[in-house]
Formats: sequence, structure tokens, C-alpha cells
Amino acid sequence: MVYMCFLVDQTRKVRRSKPAAGTCSRCGGGARVAEMKTATRFCYVPFYWKSWKAIICTYCGAILKSYR
Repeated sequence: MVYMCFLVDQTRKVRRSKPAAGTCSRCGGGARVAEMKTATRFCYVPFYWKSWKAIICTYCGAILKSYR
């Protein structure tokens, strides 16, 4: 028998960020506007990535709103 195992993972990185007005609705921490990069890898080889903006919490790291 032959078993095939494929490893697919996805990573998110904050490229740049700046302060934004408002607070987090979950923990009450401050908010930041961040430029995010999402990379999807298949067997450790990146084959898809995209850049997008999001409002994230500085304390808990939750994504409050995303702009794709």
C-alpha cells in the first residue's frame, strides 16, 4: 500500500502597522492598522501569497476588521 501525506500550512505576518483610533471589543486594548501578508505553503514550498490590510488589537492580536 502507498500512503501519500501532503503538508499544507498558512502563515500570517504583519509587514507594517500604524496606530488607529478605537479599542478592541474583546479585551479593550488599542487598535492598529496593519498591512498583512498571508503565505500558503505546500510541502514547504510557497505557492500562493496575498497582501491585505486589517485592523488588529495590540494586546490580544485579534483581527477586528479586514480589508481584502
